[in-house]
Amino acid sequence: MKNTFTRTLILLFPILAIAQTDQKKEINQQLQTWVSINTVTKFADHWAVIGDFHIRRNDFVSDPSFYFIRGGFSYIPNSNVSINAGYAHMWLAPSNPDWSTFADENRIYQQAQLNAKVGNVSILQRIRNEQRWQEKIVNDEPTGDWRFTNRVRYLMSFTFRISDKKSWPQMVLSDEILLQFGKEAVYNTFDQNRFFIGIKQTINPKWSYDFGYMNVYQQKYSGYQYDMNHTIRLFFYLSTSIRKKVPSTTENSGDE
Repeated sequence: MKNTFTRTLILLFPILAIAQTDQKKEINQQLQTWVSINTVTKFADHWAVIGDFHIRRNDFVSDPSFYFIRGGFSYIPNSNVSINAGYAHMWLAPSNPDWSTFADENRIYQQAQLNAKVGNVSILQRIRNEQRWQEKIVNDEPTGDWRFTNRVRYLMSFTFRISDKKSWPQMVLSDEILLQFGKEAVYNTFDQNRFFIGIKQTINPKWSYDFGYMNVYQQKYSGYQYDMNHTIRLFFYLSTSIRKKVPSTTENSGDE
């Protein structure tokens, strides 16, 4: 009865979980590399197919972290707004170095994105909602059980133009907070925070990339264990069209 009451309080007031676990907090420092390609292909004036593929590796590039693929459709009423929905799948590498079984994760997601410009600064805001089914692995074997959570993500990104020359890179500063909910998220309603600083460079009208440092601070299900991931990030972006008209340029920001 006491345990049930405690779990109820934590669900209602997640800060209690932080207070309970703060004294024995364990932080695992990691160096990672994260590379991805993110595509938008317009097939009508206001519609597009979107897709991206991600590889993240630990210990710089020595060990796998995850492989991730996502697809969906985007409704683009104008150059400042887009609404997306689709499906994604992740293959998550085991955290135990003696294990070899990757855990599957299935996702359904919905998102809305707003672009704005103030002077020489482009501002991107994105809210994404994800329904996640994560496979449970015990002793390097699939259990047949799945952990379900609903995760809400909010991203704000600023792109600063530092020169009138289009060939010059732009500076990017962004932060995204991820919160999750569900009966499995007792001690870690806060899932992670992602801070990024780097550059954005246009290669040609179709291709661009951003490159820089991302700090990923993630809380584990135990509530007192954290990963502090110092990540070298390189994301490529491809914007194309199969319409007869030349597509208008829309800003895209994709990450796992």
